[in-house]
Amino acid sequence: MSASTLKEKKTTSANAEIGEFLGKIFSFNNSLKLHHWHVTGKASYSQHIALDQAIADLLDATDRLVETSYALNGDLDIVIPETKNPTDIIKHAEDFFKYSDKQRVLFPEAFTQAIIDDYQEAIQQLLYRLKRLQ
Repeated sequence: MSASTLKEKKTTSANAEIGEFLGKIFSFNNSLKLHHWHVTGKASYSQHIALDQAIADLLDATDRLVETSYALNGDLDIVIPETKNPTDIIKHAEDFFKYSDKQRVLFPEAFTQAIIDDYQEAIQQLLYRLKRLQ
């Protein structure tokens, strides 16, 4: 196998992983909106507002990450997995934060790392609000 063929296979594999991650980001964002529509009970207003703010911040970072990824890698095959309303929103957000942290290796550039920082900061702000502001 030639060096150029090997490099092409690596690029194709990395692009598939990036596309999968971006699809999961989109699904996570949508899961927050699903939960947002179902919030009731004690502290529901503060949760409603916290989710709205997080969704706006996450969508901004998502758009920047997707567009930057297209600029760097060309077309990507992004498939959005089935999205369900999470039953435990805090665990859901914590788990996705950990997952997104593991995916940083797909984005070696400082500027894409900064976008992921913004994305993760929005998740941490959401967690703070959900846990502390009732």
